[in-house]
Parts: sequence; C-alpha cells; structure tokens
Amino acid sequence: MAETKREIERKYEATGETRVPDLTRVPGVSAVGDRGVMELDAVYYDTPDLRLAADGLTLRRRTGGDDEGWHLKFPVASGIRDEIRAPLADTLPGELAGLLRSRIRDGEVVPVVRLRSARDVRHLVDGNGTLLAELSVDTVRAERLPGGAEASWTEIEVELADAVADADAKAADDTDTDTDTGTGTGTAILDAIEKRFKKAGIRPSASASKLARALAETEPDAPARGTAPEPAPDTTPAPGTAGHAVLAYVRKQADAIVELDPAVRRDLPDAVHQMRVACRRMRSAFKTYREVLDRAVTDPVGAELKWLAGELGVARDQEVMSERLRDRVDALPRTLRLGPVRGRLRTWSAARARDGRRRTLAALESARYLALLDTVDELLADPPLRKAAARDARTVLARAVLKDHDRLAARVDRALALDPGRDLDVALHEARKAAKRARYAAEAARPTLGKPARKFAKRVKSVQSLLGEHQDGVVAREALRELGIQAHAAGESAFTWGLLHGREEAAAESAERSLPKAWARASAPEIRAALTR
Repeated sequence: MAETKREIERKYEATGETRVPDLTRVPGVSAVGDRGVMELDAVYYDTPDLRLAADGLTLRRRTGGDDEGWHLKFPVASGIRDEIRAPLADTLPGELAGLLRSRIRDGEVVPVVRLRSARDVRHLVDGNGTLLAELSVDTVRAERLPGGAEASWTEIEVELADAVADADAKAADDTDTDTDTGTGTGTAILDAIEKRFKKAGIRPSASASKLARALAETEPDAPARGTAPEPAPDTTPAPGTAGHAVLAYVRKQADAIVELDPAVRRDLPDAVHQMRVACRRMRSAFKTYREVLDRAVTDPVGAELKWLAGELGVARDQEVMSERLRDRVDALPRTLRLGPVRGRLRTWSAARARDGRRRTLAALESARYLALLDTVDELLADPPLRKAAARDARTVLARAVLKDHDRLAARVDRALALDPGRDLDVALHEARKAAKRARYAAEAARPTLGKPARKFAKRVKSVQSLLGEHQDGVVAREALRELGIQAHAAGESAFTWGLLHGREEAAAESAERSLPKAWARASAPEIRAALTR
C-alpha cells in the first residue's frame, strides 16, 4: 500500500572540503546529532524521451536507508514535493503506475540514471529532543543508463522532519493561500539555516534535484553534423495570429488534464472540479473558435471531452450537492430538524460519493480516455487550421466572443419572457450553459484583448453564477424530494425535507428576480464595444 508524505527540503552546493557550520545557533535548534553514514543505491526511471523529468516528476527504486522502496515525487512548489512511497518490489507497483498513466499512456518507463550516494546524516533537534530537520552531506556518483557517461559531486540537503512539514502544510491550507510556498515554523528554520550557510560561503544548488543534475551532467553528446534526423515541419502559427492564440489556450487545457490526472486519482481537494473545467474549456474553445480550427476534426474530440467531463461530473456534482444540503440542514434551528435528518443525509451522500468515485477512476483507467489524450496530442502536433487562423488575433477573437455573447443574449431574452415553472427552469439552464461558453471565450481571448476581455468575462461570470445558483436549486429540490420520500417510507418525519424544499423554491425565485439587473450589466453596450477598440 502506497503512502504519501510532504517533502520540504533545500539543497546546497558542496565539495569534499566543505564544513557545515554550527547549527545550534539557529533559533529552535538545541542539538545536532550525528547519525552515521548510509549507502543508498537508486535507479531512476522515465520514458525514453524523459517526459517525467520534463514535468518535474521523479520515479526511483532505491535500496538502502530506512525508506527503501519505490518513490514517486510530484512538485508542489519550489523546494516542496509530495512523495508517494510503495514497498520495494522488482517491478513498478500498479498504484504508482496509475499515477503516471496520463503521461506514459500505454508506454513503459525504463532505467535512465543510477545514483549511488554515501549519505552522512545529522539530526537537528529542539530542547525536548524532537526532530526538527535532517541534514545530510551526500557524496553522489551518477551513471547514465544504459552504460553511459558518469558524473560525481557533493551536495548538502536539509529536509524538514515529517511532523514539522505536515504542520507547515496545514498552516498553509488554513490560510487559503493560492500557492503553497510555506510560511510556518519549518520554513523559518530552513531560512535561518540558509542564513548560516550563506555566512559560511555555502550557496543553494543550481539544480532542483539530484536527477536533474545527473541528467544534465551525463547528457549524451549531440549527433555529428549531417547525422541528425530532419526536423519535422513547423506547423505553429505565427505569434499575433488567431491560430497562435487559440492553440495556446487549447494546449493549456490539454496540459491541465494531464497534470490533474494523478491529483484526481489521489482524491486531492478540487482536483475533479479543475479537471472537469479543463475539459469544458477545451470543448468550448473548439465551438467558439470554429473559424480557426476545423470542426470536422474538433467535433469528435469535443464529443469525447463531453463524455469525460460527464464521468467526472458524477463525483463533482454529488460533492457540491452534499455540501449544499449539509449547509442548509446546519442552518436550521434544532426545533426544525425532525427525525434523523443528518444521519439520513450522510447515508445518502456517502452512497452517491462511492458511485461517483468508482465512475471517475473507471474512466481514467479506460482505453477510451487514453485514446482521447493521444488524439488531443495529435491535434496539437498537426492542428486543423482554417484560413482565419492566419489572420489578426484581435479581430478574429473579438468577433467570436461577441458572437457567443449574442447567443447568450438570445437565451436570456427567451427566459425572461417565460412565466415561472418547468419551462423557465429549462430555459435558464440553457442560458447558464451559454453564459459559461461566452465566459470561456473571453478568458481564452484575454491574453490577446487584455483588460476589456477580463472585464467582459467578469460581468458574464456574474450572470453565470446567478444562473448556476438557480440550477443548483432545481437539482436540490429533486434531491430533497427523494430524501423526503425515503424518510416517509422509513417511518420518519419528512417535515424538514419539505421545509428545505420550500426554501430552495424561494431562493430560485430570488435568483429569477435578480437576473434582469445582472444581465443589464453584462450586456451594456460599452462592454461589447471595448472588445473591438
């Protein structure tokens, strides 16, 4: 069974003559204990074209030390990685192989580098003897595989103890920072150690990892002139063209899907949502910018993206709905919660969450999903460009955004003309989908159109959010009706579920009343005109 740990470390250049300064002068460090020298032997694996290294991932099988086994590391931020460990085995464990699926597809990983290190370990502890960090002086011998060049060097590595690293990670989560750069006690210790090193003339390493340094220092010689294969023809549209702008956006979404795959498999917070959004954004771009990319090619890809987003949506929609209903129940006074309301909601949510999780993982393990990833790669390598792809990006993208806005306007106007009821609910849902597409269109155009596109997207997003809240209420009423029926059948009071149903109806009516004002802001003439200036 694989386990995960947060690795927070810093690396420094050293030589055989480098002496580590006295670190008991670092605040919080009371003693430095010598733990002896251990011999480590690690073989690093990658695809033949080094796809993992290109994305900052490392995969190794290591013997020696107290953590021998298979280690897969994902970058989180500078000096911070998540390390997933699996027991020592002759072949790559299936759980780790799954986390690499989006990158290696049906291919295999092969040995690329062997590192043998003599690690001189010291423990930095506080006044209670609690481990704060581990410092090691590593004498490294690298060998390119199979049978390639060799290199050797010495480096110093300082890694926070697991408990300290976990505390820092929790502190970062509690502050809701956008980037997990570390601001806790552990980071302060590392900063103080670095300050001591700087005074001693010890500088940070130029390489992010041992593997990166080994690959750089053992890289095979370039082929002799005249022996290199002919480069493939460059199909990239020129900067400033519509094709260049649209393909950059599509490529960004494709990269996001690949990068989020292991996060979804690990069930990390918000990963399913972000992967689903990337699918929707790419599919939306294919529709919006059909003047640029040939829909005869992109429509089948869009259909597969719709399938994948749908499979991901089962888990995501259930997560959102469960949270919504929990909040509604928690907001009720105890006197209005009749019967085992919380227990029934937990049971209902758990059953659907399990089903959603199973469907998500089944989709990511399917041949259909891998074929989709390959197809997207092929599309980006040889894009189906139309004539408009060579035209000025500002003109083409602005026209496409305005066209999607016209489409949204037609749907909003239709909804505003309807009386409350089922037809209105459907019309508002269709308007919501159009708002999302118009917003994505503006976001894709933002690097080209700048501030006007940002303002446009912000106004349309407010309409989308309002319509999304309305649709969530429609779905919530269906769920509450189901819960009420289940409660009644079990001999429980259905009063609370009926009460919440009524409150959802009231919230939906409020959203309907707010729509004209929100739409007036999103359809102001100056918002549209700014896109074409």
